[in-house]
Amino acid sequence: MNPEQAHFIVICSDSVGETAEAVVRATLRQFESPNTEIKRVMNVRTEDEISAVMDEVHQRGGFVAYTLVQPELREAIREEAVRLNVRAVDIMGPMMQAFIDTFKDTPKRLPGLLHRLDEDYFRRVEAVEFAVNNDDGKDVGAILKADLVLLGVSRVSKTPLSIFLAHKGFKTMNYPVVPELAPPTQLREVCSSKLVGLTIDAEQLVNIRAERLKSLGLPDQAHYASLDRVRQELAYALDLYESLGCPIIDITGKAIEETAVFVMKQIRQR
Repeated sequence: MNPEQAHFIVICSDSVGETAEAVVRATLRQFESPNTEIKRVMNVRTEDEISAVMDEVHQRGGFVAYTLVQPELREAIREEAVRLNVRAVDIMGPMMQAFIDTFKDTPKRLPGLLHRLDEDYFRRVEAVEFAVNNDDGKDVGAILKADLVLLGVSRVSKTPLSIFLAHKGFKTMNYPVVPELAPPTQLREVCSSKLVGLTIDAEQLVNIRAERLKSLGLPDQAHYASLDRVRQELAYALDLYESLGCPIIDITGKAIEETAVFVMKQIRQR
């Protein structure tokens, strides 16, 4: 393959392909391959569609990642892969087979079950709306209504973490911790297990704030991004967390997804 040619990956699904694409993109992060084209082929229902997909992949020298629950379609894509010498990665099949073998159960084999408009879906929609409406402590009264309250100084990823957790169905709000502002009384009125304090390495936070100031066209040497100020804020925040008795999570070097795992673990333990 020409090194300058774009890598080509097809997501083939009998639903929307979101699961397979998430796996593919997580894999891509492990490689220095910026020139990669990902194409989704959704709602596949026939073997002719499978053949067309595999022919295109063969011509362009890529591979296929697929989530197909119908046995005949999975068999068709395997046969085409052998015929055309194309790599096809079954994202869902091995997991389904493990479930069958271990629990002696039979799958429904209905495409798109993950995206049915059920109670869980509407709960997640409500949680996302709650997170957006209560970002950055807009309404301190929402502390009493939230499933989870994230506390932290500026630029510790409170907002993206709130939205991520909301997509998992948790009504999450975040509140900014600032030494000059007294914390709202509502924080002491809720169970401490609903609160999560976020902290971070001081030097990393300085760099994050400096980049933020640059993006706004402001001097990166402002007091906001000074090491002394950052250390003061983090020390104040830790004192607050301890007084509230809430769990503390250090997000240094962690992706949002990693931090969310720790947060959800705290939720399950309470």
